[in-house]
Amino acid sequence: MMRGDAMAMGETPGHARADGHRGSGPADKRAVPAHDVAKTVVLVDGYALVRKGMRAVLEAQASLRVVGEAGDSDSAISEVALQQPDVVLFDIDMWQDRVTPTVRKIREMSPKSRIVVLTTNDNPHLLGVLVLIGIRAYLVKSVGWSLLISAIHETCVQNDNILLLLSQQSFPRIASRNENLLSPRELEVLELVSFALSNVQIASHLRVSEATIKRHLRNIFVKLGAVSRIDAVNKAAAAFLIASPSGQPNSMAGAVPERGKPN
Repeated sequence: MMRGDAMAMGETPGHARADGHRGSGPADKRAVPAHDVAKTVVLVDGYALVRKGMRAVLEAQASLRVVGEAGDSDSAISEVALQQPDVVLFDIDMWQDRVTPTVRKIREMSPKSRIVVLTTNDNPHLLGVLVLIGIRAYLVKSVGWSLLISAIHETCVQNDNILLLLSQQSFPRIASRNENLLSPRELEVLELVSFALSNVQIASHLRVSEATIKRHLRNIFVKLGAVSRIDAVNKAAAAFLIASPSGQPNSMAGAVPERGKPN
């Protein structure tokens, strides 16, 4: 999900009514069907006035319920640990070197919470790090309210997707930053792992020993913070290191993957 020409955050989109007309703003609150449960949100922003504005917009949606807010790292971690929200909406612009440790701690204290990052700076290094440690959306603040609300809902229904709303100019910088995270051989190994090939098959394909493949995988796990082969593949694909698998590599077209071996 990418868009570089989104509305400014300060704009308030109209909301569709049942008669097909559009309301004037977030006060046009729509009912949620009885079988749906409102998604809970904790707001994290250094400015109380900004939090108040975001709360007003989000609570105008019957499908969202703000259950807490925080203005600094410690209170953010405490509030998320207490509330265990569906979503943490985190404006990271004031946080500097506290962003990564705060996100890590939130993930530790409430692993089921989806973290949606808001920022004015689509920094490729920071984006790569945050994707690897588990955020579910990274949005520049030029996004409009309607897209922000849609992104919050998307993170709650998608299991694997990471939502990025960035300027088009960001992608060359992201690619050049991430391509040095893993060595060329490690990328080659990981791409073969993404095709569900076993260590024995990968070793045969690359004409190296199985022990060498295991060593590469250990290094990959450490660099990506991965806990399994599939976790490593998912994190690498999310960080644009490898393509999402769509089949077997051509040179292995006749091979049958051995899926049972984790190492």
